[in-house]
Amino acid sequence: MKHLWLTAYTDIIESLRARWFMVYSMVFGGLIVILFAFGLAESRIMGFTGLSRLLITYIQLSMAMLPVFVLITTVRSVAGDREAGIFEYLLSLPITLSAWFWGRVFGRFFVVFLPVFLAMLGATAWGMVKGAEIPWDLLIYYTALLMSLAWCFLGIGMLISTLARSSDVAQGAAFVVWLTLLLFLDLILLGVMIRENLPPETAVALALANPMQVFRTATMMLFDPQLVLLGPTAYVILDNFGQSGYIAYALIYPILLGTGCAGLGYFFFKRSDLP
Repeated sequence: MKHLWLTAYTDIIESLRARWFMVYSMVFGGLIVILFAFGLAESRIMGFTGLSRLLITYIQLSMAMLPVFVLITTVRSVAGDREAGIFEYLLSLPITLSAWFWGRVFGRFFVVFLPVFLAMLGATAWGMVKGAEIPWDLLIYYTALLMSLAWCFLGIGMLISTLARSSDVAQGAAFVVWLTLLLFLDLILLGVMIRENLPPETAVALALANPMQVFRTATMMLFDPQLVLLGPTAYVILDNFGQSGYIAYALIYPILLGTGCAGLGYFFFKRSDLP
């Protein structure tokens, strides 16, 4: 356990010094600044005003940006170390493979989630200074959703990084995975399947296997409890889950998927020819 946390600490220190982390932090921090600059904190939509409106917009933008940032920065973790010959040095140290692998996972999760969380805290602090009403329930709920989404794609990224033999291949595979999930993001696209006599329940089940779609639907449910924006597909979701059940599913499923992918990545990592 000591070696695991030391590995995580080392990965955090290295990542904080990297240029990609500076760009990554500027993107999410700048996003909050832009939203304030355009006056979204003072606008109104469907009864939401102030920070609630800003957080809703921020969470929708993060849905598309966070996964690709997490994937691209994570897939180089194992593949990059393999290319750099670090494994040969690693095998000479008194550290287990499990401690190194899971230490990298936890360290990278802290790094990728920190800017996202700090951006939300910055928005909250600014709202408190301006005397705005703080939607604590919304803030906690969206933080949990972002944490779940980040962990999910972190696990997927570690699996890709383990299977790829080079960092270039890993980055290409990560982009393909992100683009595929993005293409199946809207349930409307599955209407083609329904036209081909695919049962609606099956089409919705395929859509809800997509963690990005799960995240998107969960964020919509808070200000649209009946999911009117989704049309008839909302009946399938609400009949099978209910509102509270789907919120729980949206928080738990991505975590389980990310953990399963990371565990599978460790399985292949342990059985592979490391050097």
